[in-house]
Order: sequence, then structure tokens, then C-alpha cells
Amino acid sequence: MKKWLLVLGMITCMLGLTACGQEEEVKPLMTQEEADTLGRQVVETINQYVILQARDQVTDQVTLNALDSWEAAAEDMGDYVEIIGVESELGEKDGVIDIRVKGSVREAIVEIVIERNAITTISTNVEYTFGEKMEKAALNTLLGMGTVFCVLILISLIIGCFGFIPKIQAKFTKAPAKPEVKAAPVAAPAVNAAVQEEDLTDDLELVAVIAAAIAASEGASSTDGFVVRSIRRAGNKWQRA
Repeated sequence: MKKWLLVLGMITCMLGLTACGQEEEVKPLMTQEEADTLGRQVVETINQYVILQARDQVTDQVTLNALDSWEAAAEDMGDYVEIIGVESELGEKDGVIDIRVKGSVREAIVEIVIERNAITTISTNVEYTFGEKMEKAALNTLLGMGTVFCVLILISLIIGCFGFIPKIQAKFTKAPAKPEVKAAPVAAPAVNAAVQEEDLTDDLELVAVIAAAIAASEGASSTDGFVVRSIRRAGNKWQRA
């Protein structure tokens, strides 16, 4: 009897633990049918705003952003044709609704993000094929590498021009004129230097001798006919003034 009570107690404990481990079921904020209806209404409303060009009538920022995203995607998507399907992941207060749209060129997905029971974001994303994605990736890679190489070539050319910059600068920059050094004029020896005159009036003997010599050279018998006032040297000869 005690064994059966022990077994019964173990089973009761296990059932209690199993009941405690179960999670409470989370009720989504809307059903799948309601999400489908909401997604279709949002897409149709955005398309009507674009067709009627009634952007000025929109005041809600979320709707304005949705129109901008739709118009940007329309360049690659083409004209709107129809809604293909709606998928949703909904929680108690948050969720995401994806509406697949068919365009005249490509398909796109309109994503509606719901946070705290309110729509916060509506964006349109174009679906590209694998080949188009690879082509875009190749073009982006080529553009990036080409830009890098162009910049490197430009830098190399600039560095190479550094050797010519001083020459060009020297060509267009006038050097300051050097002052001309003039040789100091050498004083030429005075050709007609004044001949110092000697006052010999006090040297009576010399005057008498010179007067007698002059009288003899003139053929005069005496020196009374002339008076010697000054005597100056002219070369190696005496001249009468």
C-alpha cells in the first residue's frame, strides 16, 4: 500500500511540473484574414494616391514616406498590376505584413511594420533576379575600384609635378636686381698741376745770379732794364715770369 502511495505521489508531482512548464498562448494583434485585408487596403490606397497625384492631401508622415518609397520603386518595378499574395508574422503588439505586388517589369514587396498596435513604417522593395543582383554587384565593384585607381593616378601625377614646380616658379618669379658695384673713380694725376711758386725775393744772392744770367742771355750790359719779381721751375730749366 505504501508503494502505491509513493508511485501516486511521484505521478502527481510530474503532472504538476508539466503543467508549470507550459507557456501561455500569445494572442496575435489580428488574425491572418485581417492582416490580409489590411495589407491589400494599404497597397490600393498608396496606388490611388499616386495615380490621382493627391500627395498634397496627405498629412501623415508614415503615409508620405510610403508614397516616396513607392515612387522610387516604381522606376524599376514598372506600373502596378495586382497583388500576388500576403504573408504576415504577428505578435501580441508587434508584427510585420509583407504584400507581394506584381509590376509591369518586376515584382516588389510592400512591407508594413507594426509596433505597439500602430503602423510605423511602410516601404516598397523591388525584387531583383539573381543575374540582376550579380550585375549590380559587379558594376558597384567596378565603379569602386575605378574610383580608387583614378585617385591613385591623380596622386601620382601630382607627386610627379613636384619636380617641375620650382622651375615654373623660378620662371615666373623675377629675381631682385643686384645693385651694380661701380668702381670708385681713380683720381687722375693732375696734368696741369699748379706749379708751386717760390718766393725768392728774400734770397738776394740767388736773385742777383739769375738776373745776371738773364741779362747775359738777352745781351744787356746791366740788369737795370728789368726786374725779377718771381721765379718758378719749369722742368729742368728756369723761366722768367
